[in-house]
Amino acid sequence: MGQIVDIGRRIELIPMDSYFHDIAIALYQQQQDGPSFLVHTYSRIEGASQRIQFVIETMQTLGGMTATESGLLQFPCGLDHQLACKRVFLEACKFDSTHLVESRPDTIFDKKSSCNVTVLSHGNGRYQVTADGDGTGKERRVSAIAGGLSKLGDMMAFDEENPDQIAFPCGCSHDALVGLLLVRAPNVRAVVREQQMTASRGVLSSPSQQK
Repeated sequence: MGQIVDIGRRIELIPMDSYFHDIAIALYQQQQDGPSFLVHTYSRIEGASQRIQFVIETMQTLGGMTATESGLLQFPCGLDHQLACKRVFLEACKFDSTHLVESRPDTIFDKKSSCNVTVLSHGNGRYQVTADGDGTGKERRVSAIAGGLSKLGDMMAFDEENPDQIAFPCGCSHDALVGLLLVRAPNVRAVVREQQMTASRGVLSSPSQQK
């Protein structure tokens, strides 16, 4: 008689992995020694386990996460940062398994302001968004990007009088995570639409329905 194993609550789903035979991959949240995350597929196709391991390792690189001996992912601070973790998972699944993945830099070029935007870490989970040059609407764009980071990372305003400053509620630095989120922060509306579309399509099929 089969045994039912509780793998946690599914919080994100890639219904068709275009980089590996269109298998479904999901992210589950558990509470083993604090908030932890499981990357899982029911597919039994050859190479599926290696693909899952690649996603796990990529999430460590992109999000600054750590892996337990059982293969679960956690943030070093001990909090779940669920919203940010979902973004790390979605981004990790966009890489081919042969790709050499590196953490993202803390500077991007913002086309709308024609400025280089940099996120400075002030320690204790505090960050400040800055921009060089005299591009049009620079201050407005800095505030918008800080707001995008706050929304994507579930961060909070550190100083109401300085909208360019935001912080993680855990009080810990997450530099790799901020670098990843910074790429998406200038166009946060498109990111939210992508998440909504991903969540609305597909289910994680049982082993009998997978390849």
